[in-house]
Amino acid sequence: MNFITRNTAATMVCTFASGITFAGPTRGSANLHLLALAALVTATPARADPPASADLQVTISGLRSTKGQVMMCLTRRSQKQFLKCADDPSHVTKVLKASAAGRVDFRLPPGEYSLLLVHDENGNGRMDKMMGMPREGFGFSRNAPLHMGPPRYEDVHFTVAPGRNSQAIKVRYML
Repeated sequence: MNFITRNTAATMVCTFASGITFAGPTRGSANLHLLALAALVTATPARADPPASADLQVTISGLRSTKGQVMMCLTRRSQKQFLKCADDPSHVTKVLKASAAGRVDFRLPPGEYSLLLVHDENGNGRMDKMMGMPREGFGFSRNAPLHMGPPRYEDVHFTVAPGRNSQAIKVRYML
């Protein structure tokens, strides 16, 4: 044995797989094991909780008929991109018969969203227009006001927090 291993006041430096370096005096192998255990316990990351989910309940009012279908699209896109909901790879859609529209439930990850709705009365899968004006009903989250065109993002986006959330959409018709 050399001088360092015989000297009980010697300093032992241990670097663990976690990257933690621990230095301290050694007094035999029992202390070394305690040091190693303490370093591993403090280096073990806490288990992350599973990602929270959120429930969004959307109530729809103002449909002028029970013909066709109601198409809904939720997007996380911001600013001017929110109107291109279907182009968002993470968009969420629901299509239901207009006669069954009243309440729609979504389960989503929490975050910022915008909701667009179309009452596709003739069931052709798109919003029909005449001279640039919508011929079918439409709605947006937060019942955003219209200003000579589509609403602004600031008026449409909303936060979905973990737990229960709700939005009420009143369908509007221009023609």
